[in-house]
Amino acid sequence: MYNDNINFTPQDILDKDFNVDTRGYRPQEVDKFLDLVIKDYTEFNSTIKKLLKDNRILEDEIAKLKQEIRRLKDTEEIVESSTSRITNLDILKRLSSLEKTVYGKNTDI
Repeated sequence: MYNDNINFTPQDILDKDFNVDTRGYRPQEVDKFLDLVIKDYTEFNSTIKKLLKDNRILEDEIAKLKQEIRRLKDTEEIVESSTSRITNLDILKRLSSLEKTVYGKNTDI
């Protein structure tokens, strides 16, 4: 995935040999510098692998949560369509009707 843009592996850097001219760089300094580059490169590779793994885990979790949201919305729609909305007025009317039945009195509100 991310390897398409990478030119070298740590091993490529380690195995690279340079021709030495009479006016060239000191091989020891180049080797020390390349050792640091290899160390950083290895660390970057391990960080990228870890982040890709974390990303896959999070993408899976997002997919599961989206599926759960869809399921809950479907359930909500079913519940809303199957039950009529009860208002306070409906409750008061029912209570009044029950009082009339139980007490036999006319207690309109």
